[in-house]
Amino acid sequence: MVWPVIIGFVRTYAPYIVYSIPFVLGFVGYNYDWIVLGDWQTPWKSKSIAEKRDLQVVEESSDKDMTQMDTWKTKTFVPETEFDHYK
Repeated sequence: MVWPVIIGFVRTYAPYIVYSIPFVLGFVGYNYDWIVLGDWQTPWKSKSIAEKRDLQVVEESSDKDMTQMDTWKTKTFVPETEFDHYK
C-alpha cells in the first residue's frame, strides 16, 4: 500500500536527492582537508619549462664567442642523434 507512494516520491524528487549528494560530500571533503592539512596553497613552479629552456640557451650562448661561428661544412652544431641534442 505504501510502496506506490514511496516510488512516486522517489521518481519525482530523484534529481534533487541525487544531485545534492555530491555537493554535500564535496563540501565535507573540502572542509576535512582544510582542517587536516591546515592553510595550504597549490604549489606552483617557480619557472615554466619554456622559461628554463630560454635561460639555458642564454647561459650556453653567453659562454661562447659569437664572432667565431661554426661553418656549414663542419656541421658540429647538428647532433648525431636526438638524444645528443640537450647535452
